[in-house]
Amino acid sequence: MPSTVGSSRRRLGNVPVLIPESLEELRDASSAPEVVFLGGGTDLMVAVNHRSREIAPSSTVISLSRVPELRSWSHDPVSGELSIGGGVTWAQLERAPFVELAPALAQAARTVGSPQIRSAGTIAGNIATASPAGDGLPVLLALDACVELIGPSGDRTLPLGELLTGPKRTALEPDEVISAVRFVCRTGWQGYAKIGTRNAMVISVAGVAVVLDGERRLARIALGSVGPTVLLAREASERLTEGFDWKDWFCEEAIIAEVGELAAAEARPIDDHRSTADYRRHGVRVLTTRLVRRGMART
Repeated sequence: MPSTVGSSRRRLGNVPVLIPESLEELRDASSAPEVVFLGGGTDLMVAVNHRSREIAPSSTVISLSRVPELRSWSHDPVSGELSIGGGVTWAQLERAPFVELAPALAQAARTVGSPQIRSAGTIAGNIATASPAGDGLPVLLALDACVELIGPSGDRTLPLGELLTGPKRTALEPDEVISAVRFVCRTGWQGYAKIGTRNAMVISVAGVAVVLDGERRLARIALGSVGPTVLLAREASERLTEGFDWKDWFCEEAIIAEVGELAAAEARPIDDHRSTADYRRHGVRVLTTRLVRRGMART
């Protein structure tokens, strides 16, 4: 067993719980066998209650609630880089200063569950769960985000697109924790929209994030809930990049329609209990064109 010097100790039934209070203590605690990391618990505890996930008596639960570095964020006004600690909640992300720094992420945050879920759920949990329907993931992919990982074997950084490997699968090692997400705040316009089976507290049937980077004259379109993981619509992004009039901030309607068709064609949806593949493609087409029009109008 690791020394876990300084970590508080509790028990959850027969399972030991460690509560580190710094990144150093977290790295130390992570070397315990069969670790289970507990952040907001909005995904983990649902899985446990539904018996799709079991916390064995031989496991060690590590609570991430008292590591201050995970709950912090920083913004470099020179480079424009925004670093968000893995324990920052959706309730924080839906408010200032993130509304100004990363508007699409704030928009996505407002669509996550209920107020209670947003107060507990964290950005790292959304990434680690790796659901194709995770609301934050299309935005982070469109923003070209990188994910910082820490563990007893060392720290590393991966682009989000490399970290997410499939439905609820990641390149995370069992003893690694997402410590932060970072990306450069983009000038121009960005937005996120999704559709679902109802108007609120809904799992996404299709989601789209659009980033129009005025400084780099680059467009990025990312899709959620229409593939085994979130997807960067590369052809649609390239067509919008070349077809958008960056100087006059204008895009012809024919090009917007073409971009919507390309995005729908790049989607890889399935039929399931929430929707059909055809409806998901239609949703991508509508959401993409709608967001590009909003971006052109800067609304």
